Amino acid sequence: MIGLNTGPRPRVQILDLTAQHQQLTDEIQSAIHSVIDSSQFIQGEEVERFSSSLSKYLGGQEVITCANGTDALQLAYMALELQPGDEVILPTFNYVAAAEAACLLGLIPVFVDSCFETFQMDPIQIVSAIGPKTKAIVAVHLFGQGGDMQALMEISEQFGIPIIEDNAQSLGAVSNQEGFKGKALGTIGTIGTTSFFPSKNLGCMGDGGALFCSNSDLIDKIKMLRNHGQKVRYRYECVGINSRLDAIQAAILSVKLPFLNHFCEKRVEVAVRYNWLLSEIPEIVTPKMSHFSSHVFHQYTIKLENKEIRNDLQAWLAEWGVQSIIYYPVPLHAQPAYRTIPQNAWFPNAELLSDLVLSLPIYPELTVDSQDYVVECTKQFFKKRMTI
Repeated sequence: MIGLNTGPRPRVQILDLTAQHQQLTDEIQSAIHSVIDSSQFIQGEEVERFSSSLSKYLGGQEVITCANGTDALQLAYMALELQPGDEVILPTFNYVAAAEAACLLGLIPVFVDSCFETFQMDPIQIVSAIGPKTKAIVAVHLFGQGGDMQALMEISEQFGIPIIEDNAQSLGAVSNQEGFKGKALGTIGTIGTTSFFPSKNLGCMGDGGALFCSNSDLIDKIKMLRNHGQKVRYRYECVGINSRLDAIQAAILSVKLPFLNHFCEKRVEVAVRYNWLLSEIPEIVTPKMSHFSSHVFHQYTIKLENKEIRNDLQAWLAEWGVQSIIYYPVPLHAQPAYRTIPQNAWFPNAELLSDLVLSLPIYPELTVDSQDYVVECTKQFFKKRMTI
């Protein structure tokens, strides 16, 4: 175990993209040069090749690429023909993209609470939030694992409400539930969305996103909407947007996709080792792996006893060169941009989680020595507290 007083302090980032790219430098450079030589920078063969490969990886669902994960959510709303004033149910303990895309279209986000143990949406809260204006439910698979999709699909069938799966953080995870066993997250609901932001488990070197769908009418509509509302050039069937994946990013993703399962397996190894090493610290609650799906650990998120301890631990780790991040310090319903949206609920779990969570460094290339250093710094923090 690396001590804290044995020389210069190491620096451990929350994510080290350089380590991954160094392993694939030749392949990535070759892919980029191939696009440059072809001069097909928008759409083209590279985008089609990646879309086809990802479709096979996901079990055959159609993959429609776009410019980023937020656009993917907006395109899903548009394809479902949601109108201004329609309500969209989504978690308040979440990144802003799903709520932001809704508001830009004049939709009304209806926030619901999450389960305290797994961070996933609470189906009971969803049912309570459904009203006559509810037109979609956004199931966000947070931190690398899925929620209770069986319950959500039953809700969808009972109320006739489509499910949009936001799978930006859980690409590579599969369902463990009866009826969906082995099915990729993001391919269970009406439409799935994802992001290829560089920090994702499958990330490009810029922005990128995609939608997954098996409904032919919706597939045609999404393809049209992402390309200015046109099927045939200069014939505009509807008002669309310009949201296309760059060919260079598609080429990079094609290089990385064959390694996605390996990347996920390495993340799980790191997470399991964290669980073992941190189990000695009673003040820390390690991430719970739900029985609903596999976990690909986009984030390794612990819970502390209270906000003061969480903040003090983060400051301590930073002092010793360890980066950590709070996802998410303020729930969406309490953010200035969304505070004016009427809400008929309270969110005790989301508000508590925002005070308690802290994400530690995790990525496939994290070395044992670096992980040991993170754990030792964490242990020393609590030993120091004992002496105060």
